[in-house]
Amino acid sequence: MAFWLGNAIGLVIAYLLGSIPTGYLAGQLLRGLDIREHGSKSTGATNVLRTLGKWPALVVLLIDVLKGVAAIVFARWFYAWLLPQAPFPSSTAIDVHALLPWAVCLSGLAVLLGHGRSIWLNFTGGKSAATGLGVLLAISLPVGLGALAVWSVVLAIFRIVSLSSILAALTAVVLVFCFELPLPYRLLVIAGGMYVIVRHRANILRLFSGSEPRLGQSGSGPKAA
Repeated sequence: MAFWLGNAIGLVIAYLLGSIPTGYLAGQLLRGLDIREHGSKSTGATNVLRTLGKWPALVVLLIDVLKGVAAIVFARWFYAWLLPQAPFPSSTAIDVHALLPWAVCLSGLAVLLGHGRSIWLNFTGGKSAATGLGVLLAISLPVGLGALAVWSVVLAIFRIVSLSSILAALTAVVLVFCFELPLPYRLLVIAGGMYVIVRHRANILRLFSGSEPRLGQSGSGPKAA
């Protein structure tokens, strides 16, 4: 019973790390406003940029990335301690250490869900791209850096953050098959990438209609006003 309770606690901690509403807190602390009522209504760094400015957006971006990194680092430490205590019968041929990547996979999904559906914001939140990047960097530095490179290049050319994030997510899904990674990590990247893309579905519609705002374009938040 204690083992399964420990598993549940580990996932809750990953979710709560992701659910820290960085962008919302920035709006409250700096302007006393609810950022969900301005710009794109998202709590992510892009909307913080349009609403509050460059430096708050940079801080929010870094913290959101670190949330993903922290969730994976914590999961590796916590489950490496917990899994050897699993109450499996000694006759069962189960390598508990082989279960660690699966536990990390679930924690990665939990932190992404927490960022996009924060319990502190009535289950609203950001698009999970920055937190997803943190997860990528923590489970596979080459995959994370590859996705970051694509994001940077696309952003430099097109100046559209949503397009950069979507293509970076797709790049991660491709790259995860180019390196020797455990199956659970590959599944995490695939599921996480699809989750990030689905979270951008409104942006995708605007991209097709040609109405998606570019970086630096005037928004509807207090800063632009």
